[in-house]
Amino acid sequence: MDQKKWALDARQASYQLAVLSPEERNAALRGIKDALKKHRETIFAQNALDMAQAEEEHLAMPLLKRLKFDEAKLADVLSGLDSLIALPDPLGRITLARELTPGLNLYRVACPIGVIGVVFESRPDALVQIAGLCLKSGNAALLKGGREALRTNRALMAAMQEGAKDILPPGWAALLETRDDVNDMLSQDESIDLIIPRGSNAFVKYIMEHTAIPVMGHAEGLCHTYVDASADVDMAVKVAVDAKTQALAVCNATETLLVHQDIAAAFLPPCAEALKARGVELRGDERTRAIIPCQPATDADWDTEYLDAILSIKIVDSIEEAIAHINRHGSHHTDAILAQDEQAQRRFLSGVDSAGVYVNCSTRFADGFRYGFGAEVGIATGKLHARGPVGVEGLCTYKYQLIGSGQTVAETVNGTITYTHKDL
Repeated sequence: MDQKKWALDARQASYQLAVLSPEERNAALRGIKDALKKHRETIFAQNALDMAQAEEEHLAMPLLKRLKFDEAKLADVLSGLDSLIALPDPLGRITLARELTPGLNLYRVACPIGVIGVVFESRPDALVQIAGLCLKSGNAALLKGGREALRTNRALMAAMQEGAKDILPPGWAALLETRDDVNDMLSQDESIDLIIPRGSNAFVKYIMEHTAIPVMGHAEGLCHTYVDASADVDMAVKVAVDAKTQALAVCNATETLLVHQDIAAAFLPPCAEALKARGVELRGDERTRAIIPCQPATDADWDTEYLDAILSIKIVDSIEEAIAHINRHGSHHTDAILAQDEQAQRRFLSGVDSAGVYVNCSTRFADGFRYGFGAEVGIATGKLHARGPVGVEGLCTYKYQLIGSGQTVAETVNGTITYTHKDL
């Protein structure tokens, strides 16, 4: 693959995408949806080949589940495209309107970022979600999925290209297939505006260290649920079990459960029973093991994203200790408190330094679709330029448009005209 060519093609496509009407972009999304349905059997057949190879290579079961693309996954993808189509157009939104002086008005207007390169894990449905989000927000997309999903991704990309060919410019999306492609992409700082890597902290750090292109890191999800002394035990068990077991190999699943010492004896036995019934291996600190049978937790457990049916449990003396543990060991992704005490809720909300901080609900809600964003490119754990689930708004920047009627700076200096700075 000629890396420079696809990067330049994407750059040229981005200029054309930026001026497409919302009706044209939505029509392309509908065309993609129709093409995916038309070619479903081909896509499923290619996914079966990917699955067979992954099984031969002994890919872990949670990762196999993420790799599978069947009727249920297709239905989710199509629903996500419908949600994107229904969203208001993110482009052209005016977020500031100000009169600088009579007849000279300043506007801050949302616009696409341009060309976005996304490297993501072995989830074929993510390919469609990310391409759709980039299209809705007027960006060209360079997409690299996991090698385990290569055949499926090729089939999906072929269908998407067919569905949008009469509306979108060539180069609006391209599929990268090798590590060399990724390394070459990192060198195209004249053509690519943003890189979004999804993966481990080490992977995101590697990307940051090997490119001059701005990087929006979507790193691992080491999420916590803290059960406060004031928690309702029945509700806490229900929410904690969902946060761990509703899906395992996902970045918003809870990996560590922190329990206040005053509620541990009442909460841990029923919670452990419910978790073990779902096949979860429990690893606890010494105080936890005095209450429920489980494996010993090591220091490494507090820093591990399992993506599997494993949960570490620690008893803490106070909410302050829980917050300190989360800020030290967490990945700043999503963390939750289960508590009836409103003061404890407020303390947790303000004290935990994460992209998502929840009260009395499952960490599994950290998702762009569940937030009403249509889908997400990923969940950003940094603080610039977007944070949390990144939907279409996170893929936009802005430009300042100044509309005048012949004003000059000299006139403001000599006093002919004066600044009013009046919001419109």
